[in-house]
Amino acid sequence: MNGKFEVFTDTAALCLYDLAALKHRMEDTPDWWSIAEDELTEVNAGNVLFLNLGEDGQYEVQWSLDDSVKEVGTAEVYYIRVPSGHVYLGAAEDVTGGELEPDESCGGKLLQLEPGNYACRVTKEDNQISIAIKPSLQSENRLSDLIRI
Repeated sequence: MNGKFEVFTDTAALCLYDLAALKHRMEDTPDWWSIAEDELTEVNAGNVLFLNLGEDGQYEVQWSLDDSVKEVGTAEVYYIRVPSGHVYLGAAEDVTGGELEPDESCGGKLLQLEPGNYACRVTKEDNQISIAIKPSLQSENRLSDLIRI
């Protein structure tokens, strides 16, 4: 399974996460993740990936669950937990918080995955983002800084 879509972000970031993994942030402020320590804590726990892009704008996102995403340059691998299988991929400003969570109207994609842990290989070339998602035993990250692609 794979797909491609265009997304606009005015926070210069995309996010990828299972909606159930951030239920504990539902009552938090909408921009809770703008605090670097909070963002890094959730990323390292495998609850969400925030992909900081460097600038606002329109991006073409290609995602794949079957290795069909073209690998460009050096791809980093990050890990997420998928407890429910309902996964959002889209603009970070739509992340769970402020008593809201993303839905079809947000402009991102809601993916259906089998519950489990996943490794995500992420690459960026200009305004094109590629994300290959594969099952993994690992669910946590050990980062000392935010993800910048």
